[in-house]
Amino acid sequence: MGRYAGDRFGSYEKEFDGVHDVFELQRNLNNAFAYDLVPSPSVITAALRAARRVNDYPTAVRVFEAIKAKVENKGQYEEYLEDLKPLRDELGINLSEDLYPELASR
Repeated sequence: MGRYAGDRFGSYEKEFDGVHDVFELQRNLNNAFAYDLVPSPSVITAALRAARRVNDYPTAVRVFEAIKAKVENKGQYEEYLEDLKPLRDELGINLSEDLYPELASR
């Protein structure tokens, strides 16, 4: 897989595991995406599970928008999508490009 931030984001998994409200979720996401590197799939997994746990579906969808904006190219984004597809299916998370196909080309 592409360039993951690896150990730099290890503590974020624990932070997302402890999320109990939307504020904590969004604060942790802002911190995780503030670096130049894209968080690893394990961190994204913890974030998505936290989003669904606090019933914040829009943020779960936006996590993928953040990944798309942060990666260097479309291939890296596709790798994330492939890695996270089973989790997306399990949690029922659609991509914004699936929800709004007219905006997918932007």
